[in-house]
Amino acid sequence: MSGSEFTGPNLNIRLTCPECRIFPPDLIERFSEGDIVCGSCGLVLSDRVVDTRSEWRTFSNDDQNGDDPSRVGDAGNPLLDTEDLSTMISYVPENTKVGRELNRAQSKSLVDKKDNALAAAYAKIGQMCDGYQLPKIVQDAAKEVYKLVYDERLLRGKSQELIMAAAIFIGCRRANVARSFKEIWALTNVPRKEIGKVFKIMNTIIREKNASSMYFTPDNIQTTQTSAEDLIRRFCSHLGVSVQVTNAAEHIARRCKEVGVLAGRSPITIAATVIYMAAQVFNTDLQPSKIADKTGVSDGTIKTSFKVMWEEREKLIDPLWKESGKIKLTEPIKV
Repeated sequence: MSGSEFTGPNLNIRLTCPECRIFPPDLIERFSEGDIVCGSCGLVLSDRVVDTRSEWRTFSNDDQNGDDPSRVGDAGNPLLDTEDLSTMISYVPENTKVGRELNRAQSKSLVDKKDNALAAAYAKIGQMCDGYQLPKIVQDAAKEVYKLVYDERLLRGKSQELIMAAAIFIGCRRANVARSFKEIWALTNVPRKEIGKVFKIMNTIIREKNASSMYFTPDNIQTTQTSAEDLIRRFCSHLGVSVQVTNAAEHIARRCKEVGVLAGRSPITIAATVIYMAAQVFNTDLQPSKIADKTGVSDGTIKTSFKVMWEEREKLIDPLWKESGKIKLTEPIKV
């Protein structure tokens, strides 16, 4: 060991009463006063002691003489309108008229109805996100967006599924989870054009409110279209291609953006075509029909776009791939 001195706490120090000097010491922790006192002479040895025990106290089942070890009430939900503790009618015998009237009055509460409507919408959004394996951060952001816009005048007449679909799309943009309008349409069965229109309205509403929430702020919502690079890795994972082909597809997609090849086509079309080209370049058996099943792009569109890309292959392919001898581009690939 080195010659440096130990700087940690000295565990040999014991707290004893300086008056009694009894060993072992008879110390009593009085959490009600926050003191530590000597049990023999009553000398206060320490004060301001923090009580770390649980406060098991409840009134919920006092009428039933039951044991309900709940510490406090339910935590407040920032996604609901009620910011205070909700009211719940306690246990009342069935033959009591007053109890039935209280329960009936409670069920007619306007605040509870609004919360129930929001809770039902949140459950539907959660089911949609779970069905498409979207992360929880997308669900939370979509619920927050829905709460901000669900009672806006500009969205009156729009179906709830349409508003939920646009909220999920905004949540995907905020969480940087690449999803296109076409994929949201497949998830919610809502027309793509309608999703785009409602998305623009909701984005305007959020910016006008200048809302700042725990999940997002309007200024950092991605408003640009999803790029092909954001979609490639997920599509390649679904297709089960190698890491080499995936990295090559991402490189070709970046070069397509820089050179301007396939400009004007949708990101899904570019991603599907780039994956097919990378697979062909590295001699991977991947048919356009299989790519079409996973991406939703027709194999005819993939073949047509591939012909355009193949003419510009010298600008898209990394020269190091040729030098390494992994690829050969002497003859055109037939599609």
